[in-house]
Amino acid sequence: MIGLVPLAEVEETAVERLLDRAFEPTRRQRTAYLVRGNATAVAALSFAALDAGALVGTVQCWPVCFTPDLGASVPLVMVGPVAVAPERQRDGIGRRLMVRALAAAGEHGCDDRLVLIGDPEYYGRFFGFTAERTGGWRLPGPIEQRRLLARGDAVPDGAGTLGPA
Repeated sequence: MIGLVPLAEVEETAVERLLDRAFEPTRRQRTAYLVRGNATAVAALSFAALDAGALVGTVQCWPVCFTPDLGASVPLVMVGPVAVAPERQRDGIGRRLMVRALAAAGEHGCDDRLVLIGDPEYYGRFFGFTAERTGGWRLPGPIEQRRLLARGDAVPDGAGTLGPA
């Protein structure tokens, strides 16, 4: 039986090994890492999936900031990565982790300001993320604009830069 626990309860090296397996060591070169910068994941929004004590999945959430071309900066929460052990993918673990992270965002009053980079068909269908407000956003690395997704009433619409908080 899979249990979800706060990510802080899991050894950091185990999390890093899982991320390497799920996304390969080159993951650190991805745009999402540049957006997050050197931030620390938000502990209250980050979770691990354990099966008989073995780490099989994680979700992390990060403080980021949207700086519009005109106006004041807006703090946001970047969801992801959602990582699942390759041999356990398609078991619903990632979905359970997302549901838990989104519930925690609601509990902490930040579910109106979420952003992620991911598959719009999946994250839109199951979790309500869209690219309708992010079309004018710039990131510190390459991005397929249709994969830059957001959810919530506090998400800004317009031109600006998404980067570290």
